[in-house]
Amino acid sequence: MDITPLQKAIHELLDSAAMVADSGETVASPDGEWNADQILAHVSVVTATTITTVAAVASGANSTYDNRIALDTWTLGRVVAHAGGQAGLRERIRDQGDALCALCAMGVSETELDTQVPTLLLSNDTVMVDQLLPLRDIIGGLADVELPNHAKQLRSLLPRAAEH
Repeated sequence: MDITPLQKAIHELLDSAAMVADSGETVASPDGEWNADQILAHVSVVTATTITTVAAVASGANSTYDNRIALDTWTLGRVVAHAGGQAGLRERIRDQGDALCALCAMGVSETELDTQVPTLLLSNDTVMVDQLLPLRDIIGGLADVELPNHAKQLRSLLPRAAEH
């Protein structure tokens, strides 16, 4: 599997997170939206869930992919606390990204990437996906949609002058 898009998406997300951390100030999140810590915790949980799913498929086990735990604010707060804040979250995401990329590059066959995984994805209390997806589409969705959207979400927390 070509992991280049995944590596690029992880790198861009981490760059956005570092911009927010280095800015010294952020704009307030709109009501109901996550702050930078919660966004990074969400990404960490989603990435861990993806690693778990890829490893399960590679081991021949049945698996599902469900992002609901990554939306739970109590869980996100716990992940932030365990990681030690933004710097720890960025390091965790970097390490998780390295692990996921290594697993995808060396540990998953084309047949495994075609494995249909029952998938449930929610966003803002709306079901986005509730169907079987090939494992490759789950990984591709992380690289092409999930991580870039959260990088953009992080950058939206910067004062307008700092975005450029």
